[in-house]
Amino acid sequence: MEITKNSIIGDVLDKYPETAELFFSIGMHCLGCPASRGETIEEACAVHGADADALIASLNQAVNK
Repeated sequence: MEITKNSIIGDVLDKYPETAELFFSIGMHCLGCPASRGETIEEACAVHGADADALIASLNQAVNK
């Protein structure tokens, strides 16, 4: 699974639970709430003022080790 800006956070976490650390590191601490699990990575980054491209790169690097 390639992770993109349009990937749903819940889907990423379900397949790769180890990526939670990367979400936490940029201030996304509400990963268990229903709204955040249904958001795209791009939407969540916009809300949190985070760089979506940097997060996507980190996520893909982590899951492709």
